[in-house]
Amino acid sequence: MTDDNDDEGSPMSAANLSPESRAGRREWIGLGVLVLPSMLLFMMLTILFLAIPHMAADLAPSSTEMLWILDIYGFLMAGFLVAMGTLADRIGRRKLLVIGAAVFGVVSILAAYTDEPAMMILWRAILGIAAATQMPSTLGLIFTMFRDAKQRGIAIGVWAAGISAGVALGPLLSGILLEAFTWRATFLVAVPVMAVVVIGAPLLLPEHRDTNAGRLDLVSVLLLLATLLPFIYGIKALAKDDPLAVALLTVAVGLGFGAWFVIRQLRSDAPLLDVRLFANRTVSGALGVFILAASALGGVYLLFTQYLQLVADLSPLETGLAILPGAALLVVVSVVAPIIARRVRPGYVIAFGLAVQVIGYLMLTQVESTSGLPLLIASFIVLYPAVNPAMAFTTDLVVGSVPPEKAGAGSGLSTTANDLGISLGVALLGSIGIAAYRSEIDGTLPSGLPAEAAASAKDSMDGAVAAAGALPADLSAAVLEPARAAFTSGLNLAAIVAAVIAAAGAILAAVRLRHVPPTGSAKAGQDSDTKSDEAETV
Repeated sequence: MTDDNDDEGSPMSAANLSPESRAGRREWIGLGVLVLPSMLLFMMLTILFLAIPHMAADLAPSSTEMLWILDIYGFLMAGFLVAMGTLADRIGRRKLLVIGAAVFGVVSILAAYTDEPAMMILWRAILGIAAATQMPSTLGLIFTMFRDAKQRGIAIGVWAAGISAGVALGPLLSGILLEAFTWRATFLVAVPVMAVVVIGAPLLLPEHRDTNAGRLDLVSVLLLLATLLPFIYGIKALAKDDPLAVALLTVAVGLGFGAWFVIRQLRSDAPLLDVRLFANRTVSGALGVFILAASALGGVYLLFTQYLQLVADLSPLETGLAILPGAALLVVVSVVAPIIARRVRPGYVIAFGLAVQVIGYLMLTQVESTSGLPLLIASFIVLYPAVNPAMAFTTDLVVGSVPPEKAGAGSGLSTTANDLGISLGVALLGSIGIAAYRSEIDGTLPSGLPAEAAASAKDSMDGAVAAAGALPADLSAAVLEPARAAFTSGLNLAAIVAAVIAAAGAILAAVRLRHVPPTGSAKAGQDSDTKSDEAETV
């Protein structure tokens, strides 16, 4: 993405702004129109977590199809974010935001009334692309509307808090909707939100296009997708009975396309993704930390919500309420963390949060299938709010540590890391959970089960619940007990992996970001190390 202030000729600052240039009531109301879709688009990453058992009962997808339904949205959103940022600069950010919102609303209706797993994957894929058309415009328009540095910082903070709230509240909203309606309502909830964007954006938001925007490099877009999708397919294949060689070959193909993508960006005068920004240690450190933190949390979040419904047998509303204490504490931490960061280096605040997460993940490894609910909720209350420092500081660290003319590209990288990390976690830890489940349940089911019921129970926990519902009471209990134990083993194993990932993120934050001064320091934004990084980036 190009600089949001290119049309002004030079970066703006609080010192050279006239009072008339400061944002007024119209801009702050317009900020609500930008935060609303941002919150919803990230809510869609997690809103289906509670709907999985209900969707599985109606659509009867395989476990692999269900994983694709869950994470194809996030991967295509991440794959198209940077490309759509470039397109927004060319045709107009407000225009692309409205187009994306309209497509998202219509496709949400189509997805809500879909009865085929393959079609659901398709609609979720289109929703991911439509989400990608909106996200760069939301942040880009904030840079356009809020020229005053202090006001812009507040606006970006509100925007980032909206994204965090969307990820946190997705399952809670899903639980409320599932209690009153069906899983189809989790798609339909997007329609009124997108209607507000389509109507409100032309009334409240300015148009912005950059006449010097580079061309959209379609080859690079395809290479980025060819990197992500084979790589993730290979990870999923490792959880199935596919030959190991096929899974590893698919991963290698994705990595090969990734190398090609990087080489093309380095050789391009107008790269789709400016990979040179990774030479800045603040940028690479912050993005690496956040991808690790989001990956660990995204996968465990999925398994956590499934345990609540499938193992603990809570209703969707009860499941949402079980998540509420952790979400509420997340809000508290989001207020306290920036205050602490005024005196303590942000890298250390992030590292401490991830270290606390490790404790929460280790608590999850001790959860049992028969009496694990109190420990499960307690571990979530420990680990969930602790991710906030990594989430809250990433955008500011990235955007604040690159030259002003590359702020747009930096914000695009930050948003991509946010989205990609959650999706990677769902794919990786979800696949680990499935693999552990299938390994554990093999040979533990009672003899005499109908072949179809046995196959369904061996495929996934959703399948076991569906199969048990059609069996006599004695056989039903004999299926559910080993299935719940197997699923819990998968959760325990995924929690171990998540703990390792979070520990790696904590070490990376403490080492790679230790040079960033506290935000309240007189040296903030003028640290010599950071300045040398900026010179490297240029």
